[in-house]
Amino acid sequence: MTNDNIAGHQGFAQLGITGTLLTAAAAAGMTAPKPIQARAIPPFLEGRDILGVAQTGSGKTAAFSLPILSKIAGLGTRRRPRTARALVLVPTRELAVQIEKVVRELARGAHVSTALVLGGVSRHSQIKRMAPGVDVLIATPGRLTDLVREGQIVLSETTWLVLDEADRMLDMGFINDVRRIAKATHPARQTALFSATMPKEIEQLAATLLRDPVRVEIAQSGTTAAEIRQSVVIARTAQKRRVLSDMLADETMRQVIVFTRTKHGADRVTRDLARDGFDAAVIHGNKSQGARQRALEDFRRGEVRILVATDIAARGIDVPGISHVVNFDLPNEAECYVHRIGRTGRNGAQGEAVTLCDPQETSMLRQVERVIGMQLSVAQDLTGEGLPQRAAPAANDRARREDGAEKAAARPPRGAKPQRRKRSRRSRQEGAPVRFGSRAA
Repeated sequence: MTNDNIAGHQGFAQLGITGTLLTAAAAAGMTAPKPIQARAIPPFLEGRDILGVAQTGSGKTAAFSLPILSKIAGLGTRRRPRTARALVLVPTRELAVQIEKVVRELARGAHVSTALVLGGVSRHSQIKRMAPGVDVLIATPGRLTDLVREGQIVLSETTWLVLDEADRMLDMGFINDVRRIAKATHPARQTALFSATMPKEIEQLAATLLRDPVRVEIAQSGTTAAEIRQSVVIARTAQKRRVLSDMLADETMRQVIVFTRTKHGADRVTRDLARDGFDAAVIHGNKSQGARQRALEDFRRGEVRILVATDIAARGIDVPGISHVVNFDLPNEAECYVHRIGRTGRNGAQGEAVTLCDPQETSMLRQVERVIGMQLSVAQDLTGEGLPQRAAPAANDRARREDGAEKAAARPPRGAKPQRRKRSRRSRQEGAPVRFGSRAA
């Protein structure tokens, strides 16, 4: 064991983590506890509820996994059928897969079972996996709600509940489902809620689900990592293809995520990049779970250096070494900007985020600047006209921030067709909220 691993071993031991979990943490490269781990693990081990406010990439998965695994390790392997001792609820499939990977790494040698329940893959295999009961279930709300309603999963024995990326679940319309799922768990459960931003709806959710929580705030809500250099390129929409190709010709852009606002836009950007000689993978909601995972693995292994994605990938992608994030389009919801650019500059590394902004998108840019509490510098102006006058953003201006986010969320992208109220089978697979029916609270 290296000196760094010895130091990390001792550091986690001082937090109360013991036995095989220490060895697994060291093997996973956890050389020393991160701030959120140092502050969250001890009270979690004491049985306290946790309210965590931390930007993505801060190490919160281990912050809740290690104490939960520590408690489960002492319970033995006998589980009740269709039950889960711990539930980690997340908004997207990618995040669920990533968390399960971390949990399995940390549980190595501890005889702890895990299961994934999410849309886009076989229900039968998930039902079969849950039949004998598991220790840790990682799930997205849509598929979990379906299986609970059908009696295939029973949550009454779940004594540890983690809500990760709670603000994203709010954005996706899952909050009522989250409340129903929480009510179905054991009444004496221990709960942890983590969120990168803390809008009033999440504050209200925390107040109803948490009991006298310990608040762990590592970064000011809505802030971005200091290691990420952020800038804006002013360009007409018709100019953006050439701008992106010129940028990607720079070999210092080693590993790049390009974010678009729509699925159609992601496919179009990918086709344009191919015509310009760039090989890129793409992930969005119309891709099957298998296709999304293959694209992520190709990107993670470096077989492709460019990944084009919609906001479904803004969270849940934990790929070391992402050098750049390019916002080809600004997001409809300003808070998504924080999560998009959080794919780079992780774990103290340097990163760069470039936003391509058409002058007609100035209002969206203003909303982003209000969320992050700073005005983004203009690196280049290809229109020669600049942007309409931008007022300096007021840091922590919550009322203006929420108003802007609500307007942005309500406004469909230009050219988008009105959404039908009836949901298709595909939208259900994407995790669209569903109800418990007659058993709903």
